[in-house]
Amino acid sequence: MKILVIEDDPTVGQFVKRGLEEQRWGVDLVANGEEGERMAASDAYDLVILDLRLPGKSGIQVLHTLRARGFERPVLVLTAQDAVDAKVETLRAGADDYVTKPFAFEELLARVEALSRRPRGLVSPTIRVGDLVLDQDAREVRRDGAPIDLTPKEYAVLEYLMRHAGKVMSRTLITEYAWGYHFDPGTNIVDVVINHLRKKIDVKHDRRLISTVRGVGYVMKG
Repeated sequence: MKILVIEDDPTVGQFVKRGLEEQRWGVDLVANGEEGERMAASDAYDLVILDLRLPGKSGIQVLHTLRARGFERPVLVLTAQDAVDAKVETLRAGADDYVTKPFAFEELLARVEALSRRPRGLVSPTIRVGDLVLDQDAREVRRDGAPIDLTPKEYAVLEYLMRHAGKVMSRTLITEYAWGYHFDPGTNIVDVVINHLRKKIDVKHDRRLISTVRGVGYVMKG
């Protein structure tokens, strides 16, 4: 797999490049948004790792331009912004996933590996897990054709779980996505929202889509 890393911080850029090359992947590193956009558009790469704060052209601008031009390869965004609004904006701009700085390389690697297994092509605005369908454009959720009314936080948590279907997501990651702050082990807010989702999504169906992995987090399986 050939990966393009667009990152202006030389320490972070070389750290990511070296780690990915140790996995025997080909990696090119560029520190400028405009140059990164030009290289990504060459269609020579299987995946792009994109920082948001770049000289020349911001990461969001690069992402918007690439998607508008029909760029279909996965894009993993690196961001220092942990506010949920910034993360949602990034995903809606066309990012396939994101990692919040500072990050552990093991997490970055796991997300790169997951994206590398996806078939090429833009991710549809519709996410499906079994008979559960989430329309990101309309912000509607249906199971077996029946609409499900969700609060904004319930929708955010469900979208995150569905986007990572089959993968166990920790309470920390869910909280950072939906609430924008690091998980406080003294609160059970994630468990409360998951309980509400189960009542709305699973209770009337024989097949349960949301499962608990004790001591770790939650996973959605169709």
